[in-house]
Amino acid sequence: MLVNDPEAAHWPVDPARLDLVEEFRRRPRGPHSDALQKLLHRMRWSGVGQRHVLIVLEPNRRWMLGRLPGRRGAPVETFPNRVFTDLAAAEWAVFVLRWEALTGQKLEDGSSAA
Repeated sequence: MLVNDPEAAHWPVDPARLDLVEEFRRRPRGPHSDALQKLLHRMRWSGVGQRHVLIVLEPNRRWMLGRLPGRRGAPVETFPNRVFTDLAAAEWAVFVLRWEALTGQKLEDGSSAA
């Protein structure tokens, strides 16, 4: 488990590391390798606002895609057309969006690279 590594938030993301994409796709809930933990930490904590998140609609049943605002106190942007009943699918959707935001490269839903 990654324990608040201060360097992880600045860990350089290598767009060629599609092995990390596949590792997350196979095991979104873990356990994760050290490199994937650092990537996930970077995805979750880099940047101010505009990060995609999951909003719980019904605990353990339904989640909606959302995006955090650029400033504290502003409303979270929601995407009512992106509701999930499978947590793994929801987490994959967020991972794909965060990957593109960090690397500039799109991932297809069905495979690792576009």
